[in-house]
Amino acid sequence: MSSFAKPSGVITITTDFGHQGPFVGVMKGCILSRFSGARIIDLTHEIVVHWPAEAGFWLARAFEYFPAGTVHVAVVDPGVGTSRDIVAVSARGHLFLAPDNGLLAPIVARHTDAAIVRLGAPQLAHFGVQRPSATFHGRDIFAPIAAELAAGRCLPEQLGQPASTLVPAWVDEPMVEPDSIAGVIISIDHFGNLISNIDGGLIERFRLPLVHAGNHSFPLLRTYGDSRPGEYLALINSFGVVEIARAEQSAAEGLGLSRGAPVVVRDRMDQA
Repeated sequence: MSSFAKPSGVITITTDFGHQGPFVGVMKGCILSRFSGARIIDLTHEIVVHWPAEAGFWLARAFEYFPAGTVHVAVVDPGVGTSRDIVAVSARGHLFLAPDNGLLAPIVARHTDAAIVRLGAPQLAHFGVQRPSATFHGRDIFAPIAAELAAGRCLPEQLGQPASTLVPAWVDEPMVEPDSIAGVIISIDHFGNLISNIDGGLIERFRLPLVHAGNHSFPLLRTYGDSRPGEYLALINSFGVVEIARAEQSAAEGLGLSRGAPVVVRDRMDQA
């Protein structure tokens, strides 16, 4: 049984398309052609290309800011046109459409009510989705199906067969040890802040957390203004995860770190 709430008419789109070319716009046009009342929100189109892990990270932490009944479409799809599946996952009253390439694994891992459906060709054909191109499933499959779901004209279970497993996430959950938490940089924002996949709740047991990355260590402060311009710091950001920043400058440029770089948090008291 799906846990998808009554459709809200809202559709979010997350891709690695960027804004060069018509691809995002064409997806929106296909949605509106089927459901003119759709309210389409760009979550982000700046996911690093071909890395579903970053899309899954943001989707898992952003979807609850949208109304129940929202359809979330995520197209970061290096396997487009191959035999990879497309899945619909319902959880917490929301519905997620994405390739089965690890992107939605964090949603399923975090929510015990998650239900998975693998989209099937006969069911897609029933909704007028036939002969998709080999390279633009965002236009030919994801957009029309998202429109049908958001309009309330179909339910997730009408799209295919139920499933119990997904392709695993590309990035493991943080490793929790008695004296440390180890994760990775999962995203870099517009300001050059290095955003890790370590949830703030994991480090609450440390009296004086010290964040280590790139052969440097950073004190955990409350906000950017608690340091002087040019100084590095770590903090728990607005999405509740450990972030490494450089006051009024780019931590990514200054440290030469990128996505996938290891991050370890320890208690300073244990290192004295």
